[in-house]
Amino acid sequence: MSRGATVANKQSSNAGLIVGVVLIIVAVVIAIIAASPGSKTAAPATTAPATAAAVASAPAALRAREARFDFGQISMAAGNVSHRYWFRNESAAPVLLQRVYTSCMCTKATLVKGMRVIGSYGMPGHGPLPAVNETLAPNETAYVDVVFDPAAHGPAGLGHTERVVTIESNAGAPLQVAFTANVRP
Repeated sequence: MSRGATVANKQSSNAGLIVGVVLIIVAVVIAIIAASPGSKTAAPATTAPATAAAVASAPAALRAREARFDFGQISMAAGNVSHRYWFRNESAAPVLLQRVYTSCMCTKATLVKGMRVIGSYGMPGHGPLPAVNETLAPNETAYVDVVFDPAAHGPAGLGHTERVVTIESNAGAPLQVAFTANVRP
């Protein structure tokens, strides 16, 4: 066998190896994306606005006592702040609460019905987002305790902040409550 034939065989062998490795990497990436916890449960971008200004009016079935809250000026060094949002099923039929999520990982929402904590929820794509599957009878109330960590973003989180908590149900448009804060060191 001549030297030219040996070099051509090695180049052909190397090209096949490279193509094989690339195909394996692509397959692994697709498998990881498909298996990630948030891939099937992540909220569509249209259901979780990033600012309080984008919060729509409450739907007819679920209505919050207050849709917006302003923490005013808060200190990053002082730690977390929280606010309770009460809401009620104003329809004549039971409403199935399906999902609760926040617009940012710095915000957590805990759903409480009666004296029972249903669950704690965060931002889609940042860990599992469990289904709520809790029924709210006509005129029944519940609340979400919303906790904001002003230090979550470090120095980049200083200044005006707006966050939204979304409650999805089988009764049409999601209920959204929001808060604003002016974060200082």
